[in-house]
Amino acid sequence: MTISVTNFTGSEAVSTTEWSMTTDTAGVAVNTTVGVFQAFLDVNAVTAADAFEFRVYEKARAADTQRLVYYARIAGSQGTPVYSSPSMILGAGWDMTLDKVTGTDRTITWSIRGIT
Repeated sequence: MTISVTNFTGSEAVSTTEWSMTTDTAGVAVNTTVGVFQAFLDVNAVTAADAFEFRVYEKARAADTQRLVYYARIAGSQGTPVYSSPSMILGAGWDMTLDKVTGTDRTITWSIRGIT
């Protein structure tokens, strides 16, 4: 069992295009790395007029359709400038994404830490 911080890291000026945190590209991706994963987002730049969505997608089984399993809205100036998601057991076909709902595009940096 290994704990890793560097598997998935990135930085993006997040806009209204959903952004994959596993591939650091536009759109939802499919990752089959098996493990327990948790995202850390630096949301220090988010202001009172901004709202962003963090989403986690996964498949129930490898042959199934990827679906939304977790969602969080990050809105307004944050008292805690680093958001951490819950830890989730993933591996059938998952992704974590960011998307802007309202406000200005903001650069958000992240890491997805995992036990694999």
